[in-house]
This record gives sequence, structure tokens and C-alpha cells, in this order.
Amino acid sequence: MLLLDIEGTTTPIDFVYKTLFPYASRNLEPFLQKHFSEPEIAALVQDLKAQHERDNAAGLQPPAWRSSSEEAELNSGVSYAQWLIARDSKSTPLKTLEGKIWQRGFASRELHGEVYPDVPRAFERWRKQQRGICIYSSGSVLAQQNLFQSVISGDLTPYIAAFFDTQTGIKTAAGSYKKIAASLGRSPRECLFISDAPKEVEAAQSAAMLAVLCDRSAPAAAPQTPGESIRTFDEVFPG
Repeated sequence: MLLLDIEGTTTPIDFVYKTLFPYASRNLEPFLQKHFSEPEIAALVQDLKAQHERDNAAGLQPPAWRSSSEEAELNSGVSYAQWLIARDSKSTPLKTLEGKIWQRGFASRELHGEVYPDVPRAFERWRKQQRGICIYSSGSVLAQQNLFQSVISGDLTPYIAAFFDTQTGIKTAAGSYKKIAASLGRSPRECLFISDAPKEVEAAQSAAMLAVLCDRSAPAAAPQTPGESIRTFDEVFPG
């Protein structure tokens, strides 16, 4: 079973930071204004408020949160969410909110998913080899599904058996990988995790999961230790 990170692994980092995050930031206020009264969105705002209280208690100095009126609460939610986006926070309510904003961008075709060229052919190769493919990202499951569904070359979601996000746990905690393996009915040793983040690779290895670093920035001529890192998915179960 293959477990794949997204940012910097299946998908260029620039797409996340120069397309997805700015889109969420631009559309955050109008989205909340339109949907603020909906129970699901109202609950997300309250989750953000609870996160704000924790950040404030930790001395992180988030922008002030005011609840004197519905308008004040909405404005506070916008300001705080913008602050979290600027900090590249992995906050679960923020990621859920971003996913809902991106969903509308994908539905309107303002957004299209982007993956590295080797990803679709690797997915096809691994399916022929009868290897399962799963995704684990800080972005919400909804955001993951929309990204892979809207890739220009074609919908990649039929290749993917399961999606996992921070509802499972943070990506730098060994317990998250144990939980994922258990949910798939596998032992950690039956899973291979691929990520561009060394701390995530270390966490997976601490859970006894096989893990390899994906370093797409490395030049082709750079020295490489077999089994420790890859540059493209073409190196993973090549055939």
C-alpha cells in the first residue's frame, strides 16, 4: 500500500502557495458573508474561535476576536483565518474552510488540480501492479478529492483507495501513521509513505512504516543513497 503526501510530492509547491492559498485568501470574506448563517459554517467559525483562544493563551498574539455582534464575529473569523493562512497553519477548521472555498473554485473551473507529470503514469503502473494508493495531507479530504478529480490530464480519484487529513492526526506524529495503517487493515510495515518533509518521513518510520523522502528539487546528477530518497515516482516500483 502506497501512502502519498501532496504538497511537494504529487503536486508542485508553487501550485499550493501561488494558486490555492491566494484563492482561499481572496474568497474567504465573501464566502463567510454568504454562508455564515449555515450551521456547518457557523460551527467552523466556532472551532476557529476555540483555536484562537488556544493561540492567544500560548502567547502567539493572533488578531483580536470580538463577539459583540454577528458582524463582529464574522469579521473576527475572517481576520483570524487570514492570519492563520499567512502562517501556513495546519489548523483543522482552517483547512476544512479552505477546502469548501476551493470546492467552489474547482466547480466553477477557476481552479484545476495540478500534479507532476510522473504522477498519472505512476498511478496507472501501480494499479496494474495491484498496489493500493492512498493520500495523506494537511489539506482537507474534500480539498484532496477536488484536486485529484480536476487534473487537466484526467480524473485521478478512481486510482485512490482512501484519503486522510488532520482529522486522523498531525503528520509529524507516529501515532497518525499507525492509525492509518489500522484503518486500512494493514500493518505499518505493509505501507510505504512518500513525502517531501523529513519530519513526516521520520514520524512514519517511527511507526514502523516504510518511508522515503521525495526530493524533487534535487538535480538529476546529485548523489543519492538508494532507498533513502527519490526524485520522481518513476523510481518507485518501476516495473
